[in-house]
Amino acid sequence: MVRTSHQRCTREPTGRHIDDAAAVFHLLSAPIRLRLLWWLLHHPERDVTALAAAVGAKVPAVSQHLAKLRLAGLVSARTQGAQHIYTVDDPHVAVLIEQVLDHITDSDARPRPVGPQSGPTS
Repeated sequence: MVRTSHQRCTREPTGRHIDDAAAVFHLLSAPIRLRLLWWLLHHPERDVTALAAAVGAKVPAVSQHLAKLRLAGLVSARTQGAQHIYTVDDPHVAVLIEQVLDHITDSDARPRPVGPQSGPTS
């Protein structure tokens, strides 16, 4: 078993825990959602217009992605006037995103995973 400095799950997860975790990973499989989360981790408290500009997407699309992330509890929002200001306030989300992206960026010498986004392998 690989141990990490922030490993805290000492009991076996239930089937529901595994299903919920799979749903989170499925939600994070959209690159734009990872970009939004990364951006919010490094530039907290942004509105949908600023986030859309940052990730190069249209406001309605970003708004829909943020709504899904919010329903999953990965981002939160507060109202400021007519705007919703989004933030990541759960440290577990920050660790998850940072660890995955650190794993990928620190291991450029490793073979890339095969999947729909990875392209041909030959």
